[in-house]
Order: sequence, then C-alpha cells, then structure tokens
Amino acid sequence: MSTSTHIPAAATRIPRRSGKRMRTLFGKDWNVAYPFVLPMVLVMVGLILWPFIEAIRLSGTSLNFLTGETGWVGFRNYARLWDNSDYHQAIGNTVRFTFWSLLWKFIVGMTIAMVLNSRLPWRNVLSGIMLLPWIVPEIVTALTWKSIYDPLFGSLNPILLGLGVIDQPQGWLSDHDLAMPSIIVVNIWKGIPFFVLLLLAGLKAVDREQLEAAEIDGASAVQRFRHVILPSMRYVIVVTLLLSFISTFNQFGLPFLMTQGGPSGATKLYSILAYEKAIASLQYGPGTAIAFSVAPLMVVVIWLLARFMRADDKAARARTEPGLGDRVLRVVGRLFSAILDLVFWPAEMALRLWTRGVVAVRRALGKPPGQPMLGRRGQRRASLWGRLLVLSPFMLFVLFPFYWVLITSLKTTPQISERRSIFWPEPFTGEQYRSLIQDTPFLIWLGNSVFVAAAATLISVAFASLAAYALSRLKFRGAGLLTTFLLITYLLPGTLLFIPLYQILSNLGIINSYAALIATYPTFLLPFATWVLLGYFRSIPVELEEAAMIDGASRIYAFWKITLPLAAPAILAVTLFAFTTAWNEFLFAFVFITSENLRTLPIGLQSMVVGDILPWGKLMAASLLTAIPVAVLYIYAQRYLAEGLTVGGVKG
Repeated sequence: MSTSTHIPAAATRIPRRSGKRMRTLFGKDWNVAYPFVLPMVLVMVGLILWPFIEAIRLSGTSLNFLTGETGWVGFRNYARLWDNSDYHQAIGNTVRFTFWSLLWKFIVGMTIAMVLNSRLPWRNVLSGIMLLPWIVPEIVTALTWKSIYDPLFGSLNPILLGLGVIDQPQGWLSDHDLAMPSIIVVNIWKGIPFFVLLLLAGLKAVDREQLEAAEIDGASAVQRFRHVILPSMRYVIVVTLLLSFISTFNQFGLPFLMTQGGPSGATKLYSILAYEKAIASLQYGPGTAIAFSVAPLMVVVIWLLARFMRADDKAARARTEPGLGDRVLRVVGRLFSAILDLVFWPAEMALRLWTRGVVAVRRALGKPPGQPMLGRRGQRRASLWGRLLVLSPFMLFVLFPFYWVLITSLKTTPQISERRSIFWPEPFTGEQYRSLIQDTPFLIWLGNSVFVAAAATLISVAFASLAAYALSRLKFRGAGLLTTFLLITYLLPGTLLFIPLYQILSNLGIINSYAALIATYPTFLLPFATWVLLGYFRSIPVELEEAAMIDGASRIYAFWKITLPLAAPAILAVTLFAFTTAWNEFLFAFVFITSENLRTLPIGLQSMVVGDILPWGKLMAASLLTAIPVAVLYIYAQRYLAEGLTVGGVKG
C-alpha cells in the first residue's frame, strides 16, 4: 500500500519540475502564447519571409533564352541598372511622383483637417464626405479620372475651356508633359482621406491652453500653427508622411491603369518597369533586381518609422546621450523644419500683406486702432463663412468625380458619343446597367470578389486577434523579436513580393485559382490587422482579466469572454478595413489570375477596356456598383473605423 501511494507523489514532481523549466526557458505564458501566434508566424514565414529570401536569390539569376535555363549571374542584374536609361527614367519618375504627391497631400490634408477641427455646421457630414475617396476601389478611381481626362468625351476640357484657362482641348494622359501631373492629381485625390483622418486625430490632441496663450501674446494664426500646432503634432505628422511615402513610392495600380506607364515612359514608375520585366517578359531575375534596387531606401524609411511607432517617451527622456538613431531623427527633423519654412514663407508673407491691407482700410474708414471693424457676432459669421469658403473648393474637388460617374452611367451611349448635354443626362436611362448585367460577366466578378475578400478577411482577422492578444498580454520568449518582425512586414511593400510569390504559386500549382488570392491576401491584411489590434488590446485594462483568472477562469476563457467583447469596435474596424482592402486589391489579382471566370471586380473592369475602345457608360455603371457595397459598410461603421485606425494604428 505504501508503495502505491508513493508512486503518484513522485510522478507529480516530474511534471512540476518540467513545467517550471519550460516556463523559465520559454516564458511564463508560453503554453498559451505559442499556439496563439503560430498561425501568424506560419503566414509570415511561408508567404512573406520565404518569398523575400527567394526574391533575393531570384535577383541574382537570369534566363538564357537559347537554352531556356536559368543561371546564376550574381550582381550582374544590379550592375546593368546603372547603365539602363529606362531604369533611370523610372526612378526619376517615381521620385517626382512621390515628392509632389506627398507635398500636396500634406498641404491639402492639413488645410482640410484644420477647417474640420473648428466649429462648423454639419461637421460630421462634411468629414464623411472628405473621406469618400478612401473607400473607392482603385480601378474605379482610375476609370473615373480617365473618363474625366478623356479629350473627346471627358468633362475637364469643357470646364477649363469655359473658364478660359485653356484655349484648346488637351490630351491630359497622352501628352508627355501633362501625363505625370495628371496622375499626381489623382493620387492626391485618393490620398486626401488618409491625411485628413490622421491629422484630424492629431489636431484634437493639441493643448488648447498653449494656443490661447500664444494668441494672448500676439502670435498670428500662421505663427500659432507654425510654432504651437506643428511641434505638438510632430509624431502624427512624421508617421503619416512615412506611411504615405511607402505606399506612394511603391504605387502601381493607379499609374498602370491610367497610362500603362506612357506616353513614352513619362509615367512609368519603377514598379511598372519591374512588372514589365518580370511578368510580361518572363525575366524574373532582372525584374526582381529592379524591385529590390529600392530596398535600401525602404529599409531606412521602415527603420525611421519603426522608431517613431515604437518610441518609448520615458526612455527617451531618461537617455543622457543620444544614440545614432536619435541623431538621424534630429537631422530628419531639421530637414523637415527647413521644408516647412519654405512652404509657410508665402503664407506668412500673404498674412503680412493682408494685415497691412486691413490697417490701410481701417485708416481710410477712420476707424480707431483698437476698435474692431465688426461686432463679435459679425466676426463669428465672417470667420464661419471664411472657413466654408476655404473648404468649398476641396469639397468640389472630392465630390465632382462621384457626380461624373453617376450622370455618365445614366446617359445613353449615343448621348455620350455625340457629347450632348455633357453635365446632365438627357434622357435618364438605365440601359448601361442592363447591358452591364446581361452582356458582361459582371455578376461572376462580383461573386468572386465577395468570396475572396470575405475568406481572406475572415482568416486574417481570426489569426490577427490571436496573435495580437498574445503579443499584448502574454509573456513568452521571442515576443519582442516577433513584434519587430510584424512591424517590418506591416510596412513591407507588395511590389517586393509579387514576383517571387508568382513563382512560388506556380510551383505549388495553385496559380490562377481562388487559393492563390486567399493565400496571398493575408500577407498585407494580417500584419496590419495584428498591429492595430495590438494597440487596442493594450488600451484594455489588464485588471479585468486578472480578476476573472483569480476567480478560476483560464487564460483562454478570459480572452474569449472578456477581452474580445471589449475589443469589438477595433475588431469591427479591422474587419471593415481588411475587407475593403481585399475588395479593392488589384496587383496580386492582376498578376495571379488569368481566367475570366475567376477574375475579381477590379480585374474584370480593367478587362472591359480593349485597346482604345472604352465603353464609358458601362464602365461608369460598373464602377458605381463596385463602390456601393464598400460604401454601405463604411457608412454603417464609420466611427468605429476611425477609432480603430487612430487608436491602434497610430498610437499602438
């Protein structure tokens, strides 16, 4: 009997010692954390890290067209780029496209955010309107603006001719000198919501007492903005600019859909050149080398952005001697300040001239220096009308493309081709919608988009919820490294991965299938969703879970019953954003899908354009129907989307 009671006691010591050793080696919560992060790790390693490594290998190979074999050539593909005039032109185009897009997106976005941050009637409605370009699919944006720019059937030439700005119709996308500014305008229109959303969130956090103190001290509006608002928003501004730089510099869809890089390479960005080399010409090595030639720049930008997004203010204040990273950031800050000085110098000069003009008018009217020209009520009205006057051209700029899509879709084909009643349907007709449904596979494309976007979103949000909870709550070895890798993959542009992914999917035999898109979409949905949820989970008090576990609940039960319900707004925001992104995605679907019955909506709409034949009526009808599902989702949960992105994406 004594022997039988002794064996269980000895047996229980071994698991306890083993469990303690495992906790010491892998961390306190390793047994829960590792299963939670495993799906995300498999996706990142299998579909991001491995393709990235494969891309590096591919960039050192070249196809011998005589033998049909691929051989190792080392750095020869990179060396040839130095003497490649097409590459030099593409890089120059990319730099110009990025610089002017960022500059004007920041100026326009900040102006709109400043106006919307003030007291305005119907401010929520105006804010919602300004965010509309964000939800429009890229293919819809490209087709809409291509229709507006069309020299024969478009609306821009008649408007500018009527205003006397031009004296003859212009080929906005066919003229070598006008094509690049034209697509920059479209990129600005598409990027305004991103800047307005994040900059508006930053403006709401500015200390009002500092602004009031500066105003009492006699600082002008420009001076208050330059010396109080901008320093307070430095973090948000830098993060917004760097995030936008990554997406703009690696832009592919809009320029390709609008000009295919023409005319004569005037709008050919490096991403388009890489696609033409790797996919269109089947030269994977040289194409990958073009894509990876910008990798050093991306590394620097991602490193800077990572330092800002993971900065610890307390550690920064406690540091006595700045490190290399701080010195680099200081140089970047000085460069940014110098650029701002150049930007705001005209504004300050204009304000001085305005002040002198007001003083001159007051003297002419015989007004005493201290007496206001208008009463308090009159000043409020004047200020309100002034803000609305500033906002109105931007509102027109944002809304006109939507109006153009709607009226064009309601015109008859003869009315469009004969250019009758350009800005109003005469008569109204639904023939474009009937022809779209009956004569094209639009419903098949719609079903494909719904299935692929829903499946990819479900997988990405489920895996992201598990991984974000583990990284924000659980203690396990490798959490810091995994968080850093997550941030890098979150910022990694898709233009560096689509070539090796294409080859990997071909080798697996799933190219040109639903699986190709459902497997690859999480490469850009999962890192973003995890990063946003990571910031949101950290904002939920951990004491709620600790209290439940003290009462006997397991860690998994606390996650399922307590944390997930509290994070419902963030999960809804991430789900909406992920679905919108998957619904609008063009590059992967364009490269990986060739069968007509598998095309998603963006690729289906692009296939309706055959050479120079553009059925504008059906294209605009299809564009409107493509945008409606996302618009409905966006309107339904607009505030959750804004809250989830600003709390998780920026502050996390």
